[in-house]
Amino acid sequence: MAEKETTNSKYQQFKRQPRLPKFALPKRYDLKLKPDLTACKFSGTVDISVDVVSDTKFLVLNAADLSVRANSVHFTSSSNKAFDAVAVELCEEDEILVLEFAESLPIGVGNLSISFDGTLNDRMKGFYRSVYEHNGEKKNIAVTQFEPADARRCFPCWDEPACKATFKITLEVPSELVALSNMPVLEEKVNGNLKTVSYQESPIMSTYLVAVVVGLFDHVEDQTPDGVVVRVYCKVGKVDQGKFALDVAVKTLGIYKEYFALPYSLPKLDMIAIPDFAAGAMENYGLVTYRETALLYDDKHSAAANKQRVATVVAHELAHQWFGNLVTMEWWTHLWLNEGFATWVSYLAADALFPEWQIWTQFTDESTEGLRLDGLSESHPIEVDINHAAEIDEIFDSISYRKGASVIRMLQSYLGAECFQRALASYIKKYACSNAKTEDLWSVLEESSGEPVNKLMNSWTKQKGYPVVSAKLKDQILELEQSHFLLSGSPGDGQWVVPVTLCCGSYDSHKSFLLQAKSEAHDIKELLGASVSKSSSWVKINLDQAGFYRVKYDDDLSARLRHAIEKKYLSTMDRYGILDDSYALSMACQQSLASLLALMGAYKEEIDYTVLSNLISISAKVARVVADAVPQLLDNIKLFFINLFQYSAGRLGWDPKPGESHLDAMLRGELLTALALFGHEETQKEASRRFSIFLDDRDTPVLPPDLRRAVFVAVMQKVNKSNRSCYDSLLRVYRESDLSQEKTRILGSLGSCQDPEVILEILNFLLSSEVRSQDVVHGLGVSREGREIAWKWLKDNWDQIVKTYGAGFLVTRFISAVVSPFSSYEKAAEVEEFFASRMKPFIARTLKQSIERVHINAKWVQSIQNEKNLEDVVTGLAYRKS
Repeated sequence: MAEKETTNSKYQQFKRQPRLPKFALPKRYDLKLKPDLTACKFSGTVDISVDVVSDTKFLVLNAADLSVRANSVHFTSSSNKAFDAVAVELCEEDEILVLEFAESLPIGVGNLSISFDGTLNDRMKGFYRSVYEHNGEKKNIAVTQFEPADARRCFPCWDEPACKATFKITLEVPSELVALSNMPVLEEKVNGNLKTVSYQESPIMSTYLVAVVVGLFDHVEDQTPDGVVVRVYCKVGKVDQGKFALDVAVKTLGIYKEYFALPYSLPKLDMIAIPDFAAGAMENYGLVTYRETALLYDDKHSAAANKQRVATVVAHELAHQWFGNLVTMEWWTHLWLNEGFATWVSYLAADALFPEWQIWTQFTDESTEGLRLDGLSESHPIEVDINHAAEIDEIFDSISYRKGASVIRMLQSYLGAECFQRALASYIKKYACSNAKTEDLWSVLEESSGEPVNKLMNSWTKQKGYPVVSAKLKDQILELEQSHFLLSGSPGDGQWVVPVTLCCGSYDSHKSFLLQAKSEAHDIKELLGASVSKSSSWVKINLDQAGFYRVKYDDDLSARLRHAIEKKYLSTMDRYGILDDSYALSMACQQSLASLLALMGAYKEEIDYTVLSNLISISAKVARVVADAVPQLLDNIKLFFINLFQYSAGRLGWDPKPGESHLDAMLRGELLTALALFGHEETQKEASRRFSIFLDDRDTPVLPPDLRRAVFVAVMQKVNKSNRSCYDSLLRVYRESDLSQEKTRILGSLGSCQDPEVILEILNFLLSSEVRSQDVVHGLGVSREGREIAWKWLKDNWDQIVKTYGAGFLVTRFISAVVSPFSSYEKAAEVEEFFASRMKPFIARTLKQSIERVHINAKWVQSIQNEKNLEDVVTGLAYRKS
């Protein structure tokens, strides 16, 4: 039977489409907004110069959560003929606004006028409000966050990256407030307690980069040698905390100008700290918004890790001013072009500014995060089809950012740094003020280098996953075989063009080639000939971890590498890679836990920050899986780990040494945290002593910011229902601090408590009004003892959580943090059953990935339970004397 026709079914041809129809395109927006910060509402008008390119009676653009005044919709042709809309239909589900006219609109440029109203929401997207206290009084800020697809929540627009236009923005706001947008102020007219601020017209740009901030702020400013005014805005009274980021920004603009062979393209750059902010930061053209923790640095209360975070985030956002803002991805499928490049380039800038941070060594952490997610069969290719706006949020993940950055590093190391830089500069020049796809970049690189870039890179961006290259040495012939690596241990079906680099016995004797077949054999007689003893010389594949793949060595090659690590023959990145690959292979049940533990034992005298940091996080994960698989071995495993970290902890001691390195400052805190978590009595006692002093004097030198997380975690180890004074004290410190970094440090420490009842109290505290909803994710990682209670809490509060966050990546963090640590098939089934009736498109991918992680853990537990001589190995390592 035919359905009764409603106005809704009338516009069926425009619904459920991934993209807007192309019969008309915007050229210029004249946007006027009037936010009411008290009532949390806003009104606005927009005049859009629209180029009608084919015959149509309709205009279809994006709008969501807005009420459009139907009688305000007019179209005027270039010959001044007026067309009134006969129907104005807002399709909420598709987030489109369909305007129907009585007759076809003339081809050519005309003007579309629309008036609208909206709400300043509290979901940290679109045009929203952020709240802070000033002199004990709550104040609102109006701020925008439009990426990926939320400009439509502020004004009707063609909300797609390829629909670039210029923007002329005018704001009507209370006269005492600071009002900022992408461009410098053109004119300001005060009329009583309101003022009208109009801004210069912007260059051509995408809607997701438009920005407006209105509130009470202080600022510091500086200028680049080119005369670009750079300012850092923050809450009144925090202005000194903006100076570090300001200095980094001014210098970074100079570094990028040189690297991209093109200066920054706007007359000013504002960077502003927003109290409520979902992401880390957002690269809006000329007005970059940040979480406070990613922009503000306090000499007295920020840790070395905070300083590094500020520098790399600022460098990342400023890289986008070229890669993303000037040259923009054509569609969200190519998001990785924005994020992968900005991540990679931010390391380049940070390394130029702070060479002592050894930031390229730390880059291996980015690759590891990418490898971790891409080892799931529920991963996705770097280039991913996007069919609905709701799907975009979920791809702002480790694949787009970290795998993206890693394959760029792999390609740069294959082509050579100079050739790569030249090609990038010509790519930016060619596509400036326009849009590009992944293949556009490949063809420029191919042209510049003469190498088969397209063929090489397609295998890395168009299919998910990566290979593990297995290596065997027989009679000086190195046999290599590639296969799709999956953490589940299942066989995958991918095949790659793998840039293989290797050396034998010394970094002077090396070789590189492309592995294109499933398997190949290479004669390495000459390479081995250069080394002293052929029978014991080590072979390391994937030098300095430049390639995005894992390597599995046969037993003989593994033993040689272990020896080379103990003898300190290998580079830092190679020591990191061997450890990380071994851990992944063990988790995938392709290598025994006993062999992983034996390898870990070779790192007893390790001193490098990045390697030790990874060793610490691997040891924590191993302790968890052992607790699930063979709990009777847990005490000895902990003893082994405590002994493993004693050497470095002893070298560093508790107190910072004058003039010590940034990396030692970060390492000390991580080592002490690990020792406290493994139950090291002396560490816990000393932490407790220092914590008591700190409670009486927050500025005491005995607890500098670099040690605080370690001490907070240590004192939480003894907290339980009947002994909760340290927990209460930490909450007091949380309430009394107005530094976001201190608050997030505390939130990240509370969950390490081992008493489930206290854990429940902590989780409920996270959802209270005392914790900003952006910060809840910092507190979700709870101890193994708190796993069950956290899952129950998630189920009980799920409806409230979805209501608070709506669609967006923050809500997915709840699922991954609470579900992923489990390790039984029964739990996986229970999780699936709970979410079966609560499925939403924006959680689908994360949920599948989290359940897959539980399956991987469960399989690993079974594999460990079947290991024959694990107990002997663990006992031997725990009581090893040397």
